[in-house]
Amino acid sequence: MILDHVGLYVSDLSASRAFYTAALAPLGISVLIEGDGWCMFGSGRQPQFWIGDRGPAPGGIHLAFVAADRAHVHAFHAAALVAGGRDNGAPGPRDYHPAYYGAFVIGPDGHNIEAVCHTPE
Repeated sequence: MILDHVGLYVSDLSASRAFYTAALAPLGISVLIEGDGWCMFGSGRQPQFWIGDRGPAPGGIHLAFVAADRAHVHAFHAAALVAGGRDNGAPGPRDYHPAYYGAFVIGPDGHNIEAVCHTPE
């Protein structure tokens, strides 16, 4: 693991919380801790993805979330679109390496959000 956690500053915490809660649920990621002006997500006991409404202007961020398999990549993409995300690359293989399989959406604040798995079919 390279990152301990990633944080985003968002323009509308409530809308972003709803989006990420829905989009990340298929990946087993949920809200672990929240407080005044922030919300932390994770798949275990340690929150690794944080959003907050205080800080610099939102935008310009790319985040790649781990998916267990290709079916989870598809589930993420579908859930993110239903939650209001914009398609930025349908589920499929990418040229990064032979087993790379990802899907991309643009979230409510213009962030490029990806789910990816690195296992062959």
